[in-house]
Amino acid sequence: MNTVPWLTILLIVPAAGAVVVAALPRRHATLAKQLTLAITLAVLVLAVLATFAYDPDKAGFQFGQSYDWISTFGISYSVGADGISLVLMLLAALLVPVVVLSSWDEVDGGGAGGGRIPAPTATPDATGGTPGGSAGGPGPAGDVGEIGAAGEIGGVGGVGGIGGVGGGSGGTAVALAAPAPAPARPATVPPVETRGEAETHGRRSVPAFFALLLALEAGMIGVFAATDVFLFYVFFEAMLIPMYFLIGSYGPVTEQAQRSYAAVKFLVYSLLGGLLMLAAVIGLYVVSADNLGHGTFDFATLRQMEITPGVQKLLFLGFFVAFAIKAPLFPFHTWLPDAGAQSPTGGAVLLVGVLDKVGTFGLIRYCIPLFPDAADYFAPMVLGLAVVGIFYGALLAIGQRDMKRLVAYTSLAHFGFIALGLFAFTSQAGTGAVLYMVNHGLSTGLLFLVVGFLVTRRGTRDVGAYGGLAKVTPVLAGVFLIAGLSSLALPGTNSFVSEFLVLVGTFTANKPLAIVATCGIVLAAVYVLYLYQRTMTGPVVHEENRVLHDLGLREKIVVAPMVALIVALGVYPKPLLDIIRPTVTATYADIGKSDPAPTHPAAAHPGAAHPGAAHPGAAHPGATHPVATQPGGHS
Repeated sequence: MNTVPWLTILLIVPAAGAVVVAALPRRHATLAKQLTLAITLAVLVLAVLATFAYDPDKAGFQFGQSYDWISTFGISYSVGADGISLVLMLLAALLVPVVVLSSWDEVDGGGAGGGRIPAPTATPDATGGTPGGSAGGPGPAGDVGEIGAAGEIGGVGGVGGIGGVGGGSGGTAVALAAPAPAPARPATVPPVETRGEAETHGRRSVPAFFALLLALEAGMIGVFAATDVFLFYVFFEAMLIPMYFLIGSYGPVTEQAQRSYAAVKFLVYSLLGGLLMLAAVIGLYVVSADNLGHGTFDFATLRQMEITPGVQKLLFLGFFVAFAIKAPLFPFHTWLPDAGAQSPTGGAVLLVGVLDKVGTFGLIRYCIPLFPDAADYFAPMVLGLAVVGIFYGALLAIGQRDMKRLVAYTSLAHFGFIALGLFAFTSQAGTGAVLYMVNHGLSTGLLFLVVGFLVTRRGTRDVGAYGGLAKVTPVLAGVFLIAGLSSLALPGTNSFVSEFLVLVGTFTANKPLAIVATCGIVLAAVYVLYLYQRTMTGPVVHEENRVLHDLGLREKIVVAPMVALIVALGVYPKPLLDIIRPTVTATYADIGKSDPAPTHPAAAHPGAAHPGAAHPGAAHPGATHPVATQPGGHS
């Protein structure tokens, strides 16, 4: 099955699907949803088949294909998969259909779970009419508003638009025949914190939304599959386009200024990082031309080159800053809370679940193997920033009242652990860091889904507006608890295995740093339990919460695979570890890094039973395997 062009198929299917779905008229919203779900499920099946076809014992990239693209500059379409990129492609393929299903009704105003948001108090508008029924947010300038159904408020178009407004007390819809300025917003309409996101998408193109998701999926798979550095850069930048529009066009309409600010901030940060990386990519090409007599962007060729330490440091910084922004790592993180809060729920899941992993993936795929001397030189700086990020992110999360911003800040702490594992340069820590990327996508993605369900039902992101929901929505509360316990790395959940490996691997390389980082786990328990206690436990204080609906069938289908994987990977992570470990070990071996020899006398004994035992038969997650000496990661 290795002859099947799995990666090219995985790229073509969502890319072609995005074009087809984008071409659908607005009135075919249901068809767009069904087609997108079918395409994303097909991609998931293909990714699973590719995973089974992958041979973890075989060194180097698999499923490789290479075709000249711009041969004058040595640019080619070259793709391949190793253990690191394969599991991240599998994560992307899993999360996208979950997002499609979770956004099924949210995008066109149906809500994420069937829980309708009560309309604002009826108040005479500027024309003397009294709107009634469920609310639909004001439309952006120039949009064409649809005629509102009886008893509903249609979106009111801005200057140059044609809006539909609800009638008077009878609720008869009236279509405006000519452009007119939007009426002043009624003074009694609550601010955004008390209005739901389900009402914010009603008149924006549903096919366009799902086409953006498919385009984003193609970009994510491409960035993990590319083995040509320039092709990687193309996919790295291409992902910005759909994400920018998801934030800027499909976030809460009632927060238009904040939404635009978050989208532009995300774009500017990413483009600045991309510019630095482009300069480093060009520099790498120039160095290859000097060394080889011809320029190339082929990853396998570049990693064999001898680059002087001074040049390595400059090129390393260009790549590192771009990846640190994308991850994000402290102090390049300030775009994330705004983008996470202003994204639609599905966009936020993909943003923190997969897109952010591109940054940490780039660190172990490009920064470490291409610039080993520079990586060794800057490792203390990166480790220091990682530990600061663990504490800083946790403290900021504890101080948040906005649930989406709180979850976004937890990611800053989690990415600190990932960076810590990658730059500890041990096979245990590196394997744990890559597994952490997958586990973080599951746990934090599920947290964002649950928060999205709550916001859709209750209409607010304010933690103080909740309380006692375990009595009203017990299934939702149970899912929230599982996601939270995974986020704080409780034993028995998926995140525990990866966090344990990171800390044990770091401890063998740098004991003081590992001890300090371990203290950050306490803060994780604080922000997770604080959020759960304020929203789910205690009495039902607010009467509005008594009428909230529990998870519907579709929502249960959405969360079921993520809950199952959180539990399964917490109990039996071996399948993923067997894929990840050989690639990580070979990556470190190629740059001359090996695990420190055990210092405890019992550790070298074949019968040692403690987690640090160095015998090959250790079956537990903390087992230390001998470092491979053969080169890996070459095509």
